[in-house]
Amino acid sequence: MMLRELRERVYEANMDLPKHGLVVFTWGNASEIDRERGLFVIKPSGVDYERLSPENMVVCDLDGRVVEGELNPSSDTPTHALLYQSWDSIGGIVHTHSAAAVSWAQAGRFIPCYGTTQVDYFYGEVPCMRGLSKEEIEEAYELNTGKVIVEGFEGKDPVALPGCLVRNHGPFTWGRDAAQAVYHAVVVEEIARMSRDTELLCHTAGRPIDEALAPQYLLDKHYLPSTICASTVPMPTTARGCSAKGVSGHVAAGRRPRAMVVGAPGKEYEWARHTS
Repeated sequence: MMLRELRERVYEANMDLPKHGLVVFTWGNASEIDRERGLFVIKPSGVDYERLSPENMVVCDLDGRVVEGELNPSSDTPTHALLYQSWDSIGGIVHTHSAAAVSWAQAGRFIPCYGTTQVDYFYGEVPCMRGLSKEEIEEAYELNTGKVIVEGFEGKDPVALPGCLVRNHGPFTWGRDAAQAVYHAVVVEEIARMSRDTELLCHTAGRPIDEALAPQYLLDKHYLPSTICASTVPMPTTARGCSAKGVSGHVAAGRRPRAMVVGAPGKEYEWARHTS
């Protein structure tokens, strides 16, 4: 059996989804890629979680073709494959239908940044991608879901924003590996609940919702380290979904925070570990 250790990690990541209350039935999947081999491991399609094992995880190539495995891979495999092809900086992907995040996706709304819980992981909003057209769904639904995500991230950094919502569908998250992608899926679900309650409470109190947005200087304080990478990549001067007040000098200069520093040649991005 190939990629035994990777199968173990992907199995554990998938088992963590129901443990954290992110999936019911078989409504979710996690994968992780071996960049050297150009292969990724993903959950099989339609298999109950109690029947999962490292052995029945499915190995696929970057075109989504099965390389090893007796079961069909997740129906979302083309989405995973397209994201791995498009972004070398990610190593693991998770998709769920967690209730609060799906509610925002069904409303077609990005999750604004109202506080430090979100800022510790997302430099601004959790973006919401457009819905797929009838033609895109009929042509290649899952593949085009990946294309819509990549299209929606034009000008955005998938490391600074490690997840998104797809309209009328649900959340997708990613990270340096499957375990971190699961972690970010938990974060998205929690901040979806917090943001929903924030808006409800503001409405009840008659308070303008814009007043609840986290100011830019708070985003900078929580997300950006004190040292900025010498090799810079353009960033927006203000993170969408937050207050524009107090833009820091290094963000205004369009520099990438150290959490997203490109390592030595041949290495992937360093991912920040944010803790309270």
